[in-house]
Amino acid sequence: MTKYLLIVDYDGGDVTEPMTDWTPDEVKAHMDYYAALREELLQSGELVTQEALTGPELAKVVRSDGRNAPVVTDGPYAEFKEMLAGYQLVDVDSEERAIEIAARISAVPGPGGRPQRQPIGVRRVMGDADFDLLLG
Repeated sequence: MTKYLLIVDYDGGDVTEPMTDWTPDEVKAHMDYYAALREELLQSGELVTQEALTGPELAKVVRSDGRNAPVVTDGPYAEFKEMLAGYQLVDVDSEERAIEIAARISAVPGPGGRPQRQPIGVRRVMGDADFDLLLG
């Protein structure tokens, strides 16, 4: 089994309306879709963890040299749609399966029940063999 991080950001895909403008039923359908997928992946043993994050307006950036007090600033201030909104960490048999799950996340319903087609990043978690290659 290999772990993959499935990255959800604030890029709404085909949906441009912010969720604050959706009807309560549309928000419920969106969240119910995620809940059903979560339950399916828990039952299959593929979901390690899944989290939604607070908005970027609450983010902090910490820099430290390890000796002095850390410097903490507000931010980051990248393009809003590139900000991390949440993620799923899955442990699956193949990259193809990770992509299948990412496609299901991408199809989460938005306003009117239409699939968002939200871009989902798929990143393999490094394993011992990867670190061995780095160490030579």
